[in-house]
Amino acid sequence: MVKKLIHTPEGVRDIYGKEYAEKLAVEALIHNQLNLFGYQDIQTPTFEFFDVFSKEIGTTPSKELYKFFDKEGNTLVLRPDFTPSMARCAAKYFMDENVPIRFCYAGNTFTNTSSLQGKLKEVTQMGAELIGDGSVEADGEMIALVVESLLRAGLNDFQVSIGQMEYFKGICAQAGLNEQTENELRELISGKNIFGAEELLEGKGVADSYRKALLKITDYFGTVEVLKEAEEFALNSRSFYAIDRLSKLYQVLCLYGVEKYVSFDLGMLSKYHYYTGVIFKVYTYGVGEPIVKGGRYDHLLGYFGKESPAIGFAIVIDDLMLALSRQKTGIKVTDEITYLSYGSDNYESRLSEAKELRKNGRKVSLIPEK
Repeated sequence: MVKKLIHTPEGVRDIYGKEYAEKLAVEALIHNQLNLFGYQDIQTPTFEFFDVFSKEIGTTPSKELYKFFDKEGNTLVLRPDFTPSMARCAAKYFMDENVPIRFCYAGNTFTNTSSLQGKLKEVTQMGAELIGDGSVEADGEMIALVVESLLRAGLNDFQVSIGQMEYFKGICAQAGLNEQTENELRELISGKNIFGAEELLEGKGVADSYRKALLKITDYFGTVEVLKEAEEFALNSRSFYAIDRLSKLYQVLCLYGVEKYVSFDLGMLSKYHYYTGVIFKVYTYGVGEPIVKGGRYDHLLGYFGKESPAIGFAIVIDDLMLALSRQKTGIKVTDEITYLSYGSDNYESRLSEAKELRKNGRKVSLIPEK
């Protein structure tokens, strides 16, 4: 006897009925907000060549990719992340553009991780990319757009945590850390493993002054005031510029009127190595993971042949819906369907009634009488 496959694989799920209607409604609200900021829709393939997400580009580790082969033997992967796809697309079709390009997108991403911890392997993401503008005003626009999109979706209690990769990288370069040590330290600091970070730096013989500056990075989180404290340890031009940039970014966010949703965390270091400057994540109650991730990636397009600054973000819609549900807020949709029963003697009249109601925007289902 053949076993009936009625369950989904681990890490994916079915969404239907009222839950899916609410998800579509939230997506529509966010999509409208992205369009209001001048972002145009773009659709990229669900799978790409493996090289688009290679180790050199600094995206998802190979072991976490869904890989397969086409009939020519090329290695393909289901996209784990939209940003490299956006960079490839921009480099291909907008090579000669000298004005900023604004993209927005929606679709599913796929991550083949074994340690789920409640996470899904397939999630829906919506996001935006601003390519060709390296200004602090562009940074401010993206973060303001995140705030306004979440508010539009019905989420009111959240915080945008902002970091700066260059502050950390500047101190690492000043301390003479090689790439491998920097990456190990990045992972330890990201995980708030201060003891592990201290042991690593001592083992590498890093000077006390640099070791102190690197370990103190995790202390710089909170309001804009932490930037003044961090500036005292910015003893190189790279780190100093990073703090100055964050200060200017805060001024832009004040002009947008979204500063109350913002905090700073210089110990927040992304696992994606293509990020080059400001990075940000959005946290809210009821969800253990950030519901939005984003940042600046000024060198990524160069891998595809077009040197151009860029910044973007992705909203994880599934996590946003979970937060809205647990906070008992967000968009409520009602399944208002009119049911008309019919028999063999009145089918024509019932069908005529249904057609008239549908013309007026009503949802109608015809049900045969038993």
